Amino acid sequence: MKKSNVIEVLEYDTLAVNSEPGSIDQKSFDQLEQMILQMNAIAGDAAIDFLSLSAKRGVGKVIRARNYVGVLQLTSQQQLQILPKIHGVTKTESKTVLLKMLKTLGDFPSKTFNVANLSTENMPIFEVFITLYIREVQSVIRKGLQSSYYPVEDNLTVYKGKMNFSKQIRHNLTHKERFYVAYDEFGLNRAENRLLKTTLVYLNKQSISEANRKAIKQLLHHFDAVETSKSIEHDFSHVHSSRNMIHYESALKWAKVFLKSQSFTSFSGDTAMNSLLYPMERLFESYVGKSLKHLLHNSDWNISLQDRTYYLFEKKFALRPDIVIRHRDKNQTIVIDTKWKVLENKPNRNYGISQADMYQMYAYGKKYNATKIFVMYPMHDGFDQDQVIHFKSDDDVEVNILFVQCENVEISLTSFLNKHLF
Repeated sequence: MKKSNVIEVLEYDTLAVNSEPGSIDQKSFDQLEQMILQMNAIAGDAAIDFLSLSAKRGVGKVIRARNYVGVLQLTSQQQLQILPKIHGVTKTESKTVLLKMLKTLGDFPSKTFNVANLSTENMPIFEVFITLYIREVQSVIRKGLQSSYYPVEDNLTVYKGKMNFSKQIRHNLTHKERFYVAYDEFGLNRAENRLLKTTLVYLNKQSISEANRKAIKQLLHHFDAVETSKSIEHDFSHVHSSRNMIHYESALKWAKVFLKSQSFTSFSGDTAMNSLLYPMERLFESYVGKSLKHLLHNSDWNISLQDRTYYLFEKKFALRPDIVIRHRDKNQTIVIDTKWKVLENKPNRNYGISQADMYQMYAYGKKYNATKIFVMYPMHDGFDQDQVIHFKSDDDVEVNILFVQCENVEISLTSFLNKHLF
């Protein structure tokens, strides 16, 4: 493996030059600082979602990671890796939980991977993503690279196809023996294969893993008859969705992620850099929702994620609770929302629960005529796994606050279901 230049921090950790735990070199710090300043100038407070700039006594300027996790590729050949802050787990375990969360996202490219078989202990997140892409391309090759007719322009000594008159005049005015023509050729050099090859070539330069680079070089042999993309945008616009191309789907999604830095955030401006960053609020919501859906499969309960049944007023101000569970026979409706926030065990301060969140849950309870209402937070210090906090209004709307163990989500949610639904 090449020398790893991975700076690893948890959510809400700070980065400073030559300061633990998040030590960063001056060049990388300056680049991140410039990016934050540019983003603030362009989009107001938008950049505050994932990184913020401040000062710390005795340290000086610091950059704080916020509630986005993933990886930023810096131009100084360093990677900033931000992991979720999860109660009672190590950074390695946090990385494993993050991969499980990502797997539940509807638009995450890989769905079938087994986290336990990825050997992620010493592997940066970016290398894990590369490994997943390699597996998708291997799957495409096993099922067969697809050929098709694709347009070719060339300056030939024989006439075929159609003459390109403007280029014929430009290139062959004094070469009457040549023909600048456009024609269709059958082979592997189609847009989809060019994108896969271009991604492999790019990742071969970026990867610090000897195993990944070896696998990439082996895969590239299958693309000898394929060119790299001259225009990534053009090739993506010419990707075909058909029955014989279904096995390309996940690999092409990864290609878009790597070649166009398409995650859930993006940068612009002079300091733009490759990013694969994901908001923890959305990850936690998806993780809990998909896990509950799996657990309630073949039960008497129907589950709806991001339910769209009601509006606060007539077709205005849509209500979108994260999870709604309805009994198929009985008139029972359970409404659940997830919040990736750290509470404090101080009843006199309402545990740090947002008043706006409670207004939201009250509206859900009323509109859905909910039998029970829950807000699920990640488990952390100061609370017990089985602890439930109750709030009840004078018109009998009761909101229950409880906690989920992210590293053991199915065990935690099974306990919840047994106590409150079954």
